[in-house]
Amino acid sequence: AGPGAPGAGRTTPGLVLLQLDGVGHDVLRRAAGRGVMPTVAAWLDGGHRLAPWRTDWSSQTGASQLGILHGSTYDVPAFRWYEKDTGEVVVCNRPTSAAELQRRAVARTGDRGLLAHGGASRGNLFSGGADELALVLSVSARRGRGNRSRAGYFAYFSDPANAVRTAVSFGAEVVREAVQSVRARLRGDRPRVPRGGLYPFVRAFATVVERDVVVAAVIGDMLAGRACVYADLVGYDEVAHHCGPHGPDTDQVLARLDRCLASIARVAEHAPRPYRIVLLSDHGQSPGETFLARYGLTLKDLVRAGCGLPVSRRAGRTHSGAEARAAVRAALHRPEEEDADEARPARGRDPVVLASGNLALISFPAVPGRARREWIERTHPALLPTLANHPGVGFLLVDGEVLGPDGAVARLAVPGEAEALLAPYGPGAAEAVRRTDGFPHVADVMVNSAYDPAAGTVHAFEEQIGSHGGLGGEQGRPFLMWPHGLSDPGRALVGAEAVHAVLRGWLRESAQGEPGPQWPGRKRGKLPELLAEGPKGAEEDQRQQAPADGTLPSAGVSGQDETR
Repeated sequence: AGPGAPGAGRTTPGLVLLQLDGVGHDVLRRAAGRGVMPTVAAWLDGGHRLAPWRTDWSSQTGASQLGILHGSTYDVPAFRWYEKDTGEVVVCNRPTSAAELQRRAVARTGDRGLLAHGGASRGNLFSGGADELALVLSVSARRGRGNRSRAGYFAYFSDPANAVRTAVSFGAEVVREAVQSVRARLRGDRPRVPRGGLYPFVRAFATVVERDVVVAAVIGDMLAGRACVYADLVGYDEVAHHCGPHGPDTDQVLARLDRCLASIARVAEHAPRPYRIVLLSDHGQSPGETFLARYGLTLKDLVRAGCGLPVSRRAGRTHSGAEARAAVRAALHRPEEEDADEARPARGRDPVVLASGNLALISFPAVPGRARREWIERTHPALLPTLANHPGVGFLLVDGEVLGPDGAVARLAVPGEAEALLAPYGPGAAEAVRRTDGFPHVADVMVNSAYDPAAGTVHAFEEQIGSHGGLGGEQGRPFLMWPHGLSDPGRALVGAEAVHAVLRGWLRESAQGEPGPQWPGRKRGKLPELLAEGPKGAEEDQRQQAPADGTLPSAGVSGQDETR
């Protein structure tokens, strides 16, 4: 049996890696300090260490999780980008794109991934090389009853108690979102984005259904004694996009996530092997009014105007992408987001403009390779000045040069020039831009929104008032939190690849048999009435300290959902 198989290596500690999607370092600290996340606060008091790490320019789940699980963020310039060699738009939360990005990372590193030896991947964009998969987007395009990406749903909802409990909580969350949306409109909250249509159901799916299924799968993995589990909980990220990263709406989500952590810790007391629980995030969220709301037009309209192309009189809305929406489509057997025209733009004169939070990419399909600055200025003389001098734009990357307002130019090849121009965006900004400039699929023009360092705000080019994807503010400061017994990284972590290296080191430490933390009251042998009790239902979501609803399998139901 492999090291992660049930019955193997039961005396060595296992690792449970829980990704709180979109929760920035400062958000977690404030939530723990204000009592919103008492479990996290107790862990910090009990010896857990907390440290921030810094993302690349592309501060979004696709790049960060690919780096964390597969050790490479190379050539992932944004959440979505246009590739001239294939004529296709790559979108990180599209299953076919996720599968291709994973393939490229494996080919580049020569390694299957972090979870290749006895690991399990739950609710992620990528598999990490795990054999045990559930709700993994990179395999969700596969058809058939044996599709393991949806195995977690089948196993979880085969228990009527789970189905009823989660359905009630789902309905309660839809109502909660409707009430919160109405209150926000009555208060006149600003900034604000539309929260109608299907959004209440998408939010309920992310904060209830996917949470319950993923946590139940993690608990099943712990009871099976797996060596390593990596799971992504996306609820906060989805709500923060529409409600902003700070406030009562997101506090409620953080409180429920904290109760999930408490449930997982209680099960760890009865698992057949000791477990170390590590918390981490892939990026943070930066607040701010959208580009459209602030200036009355989309970036695509501004680009077309700068190119002398007709602009629609009616401002359209830029499609917003998020991991939760991809999970809903995968669960409904509708994994692809875009239609054919969006996935394969026509190779004409019109530029392709794609948004990734407060980062946007402009490509000219008719130009082979990367467009030179001289060509852009000769063909579209008004475009670069129009963009660089717009108050909603912070800087541009064009052909190895950073362009700012009032004619400011910094050449990346000249030491110090980019560092001076990008100083407001924080330490490491110039190096992050310089690295992206070397990617084969960097866009002809990369556009980062304006950033207000005093307020910490940006302007998303999508319909999001809490956004991430570029430089500026808390979006680039996720966290890593680990228990005593694991070695200290000993240095500031820059990039998801560095986080991958730390996690690999911790896996090696665990494999060497070093004793894991002893949770208070840790017990071995039979589970008590913990699983038999189960969660109490939707009403528990209203109580701050109660166990999380829908997270524990009911008595007698196997936790090994991937084999059901």
